[in-house]
Amino acid sequence: MRLRERRSYLSRTLRDAVRPPRLLLVAKTALAVGLAWAVAPHMPGVTDEYPYYAPLGALVSMYPTLMGSMRSSLQTLFGLAAGIGLAALIVLTVGPTWWTIPLVVGLGVLLSGTGWFGAGREYVPMAALFVLIIGGQNADDYSVGYLAQMAVGVVIGLLVNVLIAPAPLAAAAASRVESFRTQLGEHLHDIGYAVSESWPPETAQWAEDAASLAETTADLRAALTEADESVRYNPRARRRHVGTAHIHEDLSTLDRIAHLIRDIADATADTIWDRPAAIPLDPALPEPLSAACHAVADVIAEPDPGSSEAHRRRGEAARAIRLLLERVDDRTFDARSTMGPGVLTAMHLRRILILSGERPDGDA
Repeated sequence: MRLRERRSYLSRTLRDAVRPPRLLLVAKTALAVGLAWAVAPHMPGVTDEYPYYAPLGALVSMYPTLMGSMRSSLQTLFGLAAGIGLAALIVLTVGPTWWTIPLVVGLGVLLSGTGWFGAGREYVPMAALFVLIIGGQNADDYSVGYLAQMAVGVVIGLLVNVLIAPAPLAAAAASRVESFRTQLGEHLHDIGYAVSESWPPETAQWAEDAASLAETTADLRAALTEADESVRYNPRARRRHVGTAHIHEDLSTLDRIAHLIRDIADATADTIWDRPAAIPLDPALPEPLSAACHAVADVIAEPDPGSSEAHRRRGEAARAIRLLLERVDDRTFDARSTMGPGVLTAMHLRRILILSGERPDGDA
């Protein structure tokens, strides 16, 4: 990884760590853990002997979204119960020995691989091991205390997360999608500059950047999935009538545009560096091809497709594509060949122009 990429990655991760939603999660986690530790010693029966598990329960219940917190909490308790059940079978039969302990841990690991426990899968073998080794002769009391205190912490964590509901992440996801739109326009501009440079171009960063578009799209889909989860059962989202359907539609369109840009970049790179799949580019085409790329790139990055400026840019892009096609037609007749990067680029640019024309309305 180059030094610039490392710096960019470090800067991005540091920004993510201090975003307001993350700082809110930090404060709520600290509050939940503190409350759990204060409540745990006052639990009835033998459970007060294991207060340290209540803060752990609060910790595992804290997720950036309410839905994530509820799911993680239930899965953790389910995993604990399964692990304690495995240990109980050993305690009630042959007892903990040098061979039953590794056996039950192995069974726990095997059971956790079924996918039934989600975030709580690691607690299946862990709970079984703790009951047999730490619980020892008091395995029954330990099991009750372990599970009860974890449940106390989980309940406290959920209450804190409900009372101080996290902000919906839809706005952040929408902002990232709009940034991706700008990024796509920049990639297409870079391709336009590349084909108009001295041949072959001196830089290859544009080709590497285009190849990373699929990874960027995958990251955005993950962020949008988290945004979907953040509005479920969230009172703040209900009050604001927050939705994500329009963001999904927008990202789907941009994903299709990204595929077309990657195809243009691949075909252009093949020709520039004379790769096995290369098809020669007619010397008369770089100028109109570059102009069409720049014109369509301006349309992609336009923030308001309904504005007069957007309509003007769309008209300019349509004319640039038409001039490219006319030049392709002329050269096809002269060279008696229809194949080449100019044909593919013209087809893809026209499709990108159509896809960039309409955008979904935001949810009311």
